[in-house]
Amino acid sequence: MTDAVRLITDRVRERVLQAGGDGAGRPERAAEYARDEVRRYAELALGGTVPLLEDERAAEAQVVAAVSGLGPLQPYLDDPTVEEIWINQPHRVFIARGGVSELTPLVLTEAEVRDLVERMLQASGRRVDLSQPFVDASLADGSRLHVVIPDVTRSWSVNIRKFNAAIRELPQLVALGSLTQQAAEFLRMSVLAGCNVLVAGATQSGKTTLLGALMSAVRRTDRVVTVEETFELDLAVRDVVGMQCRQPSLEGTGEITLRRLIKEALRMRPDRLVVGEVREAEALDLLLALNAGIPGACSIHANSARDALVKLCTLPLLAGRNIDAGFIVPTVANCLDLVVFCELDRSGARHVTEILALTGAVNAGVIEASPIFRRQGGSLVATGGHPAKLAKYRAAGFDPAIVLGGAA
Repeated sequence: MTDAVRLITDRVRERVLQAGGDGAGRPERAAEYARDEVRRYAELALGGTVPLLEDERAAEAQVVAAVSGLGPLQPYLDDPTVEEIWINQPHRVFIARGGVSELTPLVLTEAEVRDLVERMLQASGRRVDLSQPFVDASLADGSRLHVVIPDVTRSWSVNIRKFNAAIRELPQLVALGSLTQQAAEFLRMSVLAGCNVLVAGATQSGKTTLLGALMSAVRRTDRVVTVEETFELDLAVRDVVGMQCRQPSLEGTGEITLRRLIKEALRMRPDRLVVGEVREAEALDLLLALNAGIPGACSIHANSARDALVKLCTLPLLAGRNIDAGFIVPTVANCLDLVVFCELDRSGARHVTEILALTGAVNAGVIEASPIFRRQGGSLVATGGHPAKLAKYRAAGFDPAIVLGGAA
């Protein structure tokens, strides 16, 4: 930021404060003041009092971004091709486009990074300090913020994962080549039939996007309740309510966990329960909800579809010593219907690489599942297999063989 822009920014901030409020709360006011102050500065520059501005429009945009936006990060947030922004150190700011990372020329100061974090957290009600050195929060546009501060890190570490509001339905994923029309039709039929779906994959593989697209296939009359650590899902559903976790207060009270949210969700008349991601003991509460007959979906980090099943059988054991695999494994086998696995390839493209259908059986402690679709030769193809559990499809009046071909 040049000295001239910094001077104008300070003047605009002063006027915003005098008017009562802040730039983030009234961006239109900040834009108006920025135009006024840039014009005033330009008049002074013509008189030779101050140096000329090279580009008045660019200076105005910088001032507005600094006062009401996120300063030097705002252009990247406004750029629809940028998927994620992260700061390792003030002079090491990266972005990702199409799944590929690149180092930006942006150089910040420690004070600027702290100011940006404070501004991002301002509306979230969350905090980060020495007693709470990690924080997850949602930005106003739905992007997810994650911050880690010293002494856990050497420098303030910031990640902003932007929310892609453009992809909300299965046909859009088909158009992008993430899955085929046949696979999308099978998944749509499965969702309509009330099948329970586990979406698995590594970080940035498109799990949340696919989970949201799957829920776009629910019936118009269905009520969907979502629970997440921080808001990420934005479903194209008429009747939906979302809940997120809450951090403990400075006194250590008031924390609301995913386990609590899942239990509360069951009291909200859900036709569908969606858990943004299961990481810990909340997997037990999810299984209990699915075992009670509530159709659901969730995502999980895993290296493969079968690893996802193993992980979903392991996480509930964190709930306590009285929980054992003898209960969990058959419950997963009976409750879960499909596992959809996503991958991010080296070129940055995201694909569904496998869809498994559980048979409901357990053999020597291993859940039996058969592949319905598998990525081969660069495309997702039907294996010729069919779901073994057909009760939900038949109850809804569907026949998977219509989509998959052959006899079910």
